Amino acid sequence: MLPQEIIRAKRDGKALSKQQIDFFVRGITSGTVTEGQIAAFAMAVFFNGMNMDERVALTQAMQHSGSVLQWDDLKLPGPVVDKHSTGGVGDMVSLMLGPMVAACGGYVPMISGRGLGHTGGTLDKFESIPGYNCAPTLSTLRRVVKDVGVAIIGQTGDLAPADKRFYATRDVTATVESIPLITASILAKKLAAGLQALSMDVKCGNGAFMADLAQATELAESIVTVANEAGVRTSALITDMNQVLGSTAGNAVEMLEAVDYLTGKHRNERLHEVTMGLCAQMLMLSGLADNEQSAQQALNNALDSGAAAEKFAEMVAGLGGPTDFIEQPTKYLPKAPVVVPVFAREAGVVSTMQTRDVGLVVVSLGGGRTRAEDRIDHSVGLSALVKLGDTVDAGRPLAMIHARTEAEAEEAKELLLNSVTVSTQTGPSNPVIYRCIEAT
Repeated sequence: MLPQEIIRAKRDGKALSKQQIDFFVRGITSGTVTEGQIAAFAMAVFFNGMNMDERVALTQAMQHSGSVLQWDDLKLPGPVVDKHSTGGVGDMVSLMLGPMVAACGGYVPMISGRGLGHTGGTLDKFESIPGYNCAPTLSTLRRVVKDVGVAIIGQTGDLAPADKRFYATRDVTATVESIPLITASILAKKLAAGLQALSMDVKCGNGAFMADLAQATELAESIVTVANEAGVRTSALITDMNQVLGSTAGNAVEMLEAVDYLTGKHRNERLHEVTMGLCAQMLMLSGLADNEQSAQQALNNALDSGAAAEKFAEMVAGLGGPTDFIEQPTKYLPKAPVVVPVFAREAGVVSTMQTRDVGLVVVSLGGGRTRAEDRIDHSVGLSALVKLGDTVDAGRPLAMIHARTEAEAEEAKELLLNSVTVSTQTGPSNPVIYRCIEAT
């Protein structure tokens, strides 16, 4: 086989065989396929698509391009499960979800990523905890998963290396927005973690990668179909991202909100609904719960008893963080030197929010990155964020801005004011969870 003939076949709209896809992915991994050939292949798929058999083949080829984690030898008494989000603003679900599912008997080896563009990254949030090791050895990862039930870490170079090279080329050739390629990219990394079940959170709205419900549904259905055909029980929730999910956006500020959630100090209603929904899917998919009602009951017990908070504390300590972090998070989390309110220009009701722009406010403060190599400031961000339908006036701000300097705070104020519309009437109301996509 020749790479150019495989590209030619896809260029001409033909379906590729598993053998052709395996050959091409091996070439990506080994370097025998050039950057130009990767770009040409990606563009051919972008325009001509892939059927489900091709998507499964591409996913599995990239999954097996490196190491695939194995858990059988640990004889874990529960299922290995995980979730993945397509990315949003103020989305700290993973921080609570992993410990909650672990407290219910699941084992969660969560391989997470960093933020890029307007979206936040789970790893960046955990790196706001001093000492927390996002890149432990495999033996440490396995130990923490076995002993605690959850370990949230970054992707190692051994997991799905073909996807890393493939994505880097897609990123600079305008071929990221391809549902077959997005499907394979997401699932290759997740399935390489050796999962038995996976819950997907596909975001939809002005702060999401998929802006409209039809696009989000197409992606969710693709991921669910391919993952189940690849042998991993998977479902997807399509959730709203037409406003910030939680009450904060940033790194340390989101970490503090997650701790407050687990300890019961504060639970944002929208954040709670999405977190409980995804956790419930994980319990049902993995056999830890028979139905939605029993899953919700188990999760509420994990929160109310403090078991989920305890799992979080054990994970942080097991990966090098402070042993008393859950009791004293503000002692360890970095604090911005400037914290100021931003008030609306006039009193009224929050009617719309340009969520992507709110995420870019955090980037402007130094809390996000526009390039993968950018360094970030974990202390900056937004807290006490309003939600759609809230009334704001001279006594209630849109948010509190956490900044490095007064000048940066002033700049962020203007950006935030331009991102949120305040009027005399409430705007359209969207459900928090649009629908659940299950395997057919």
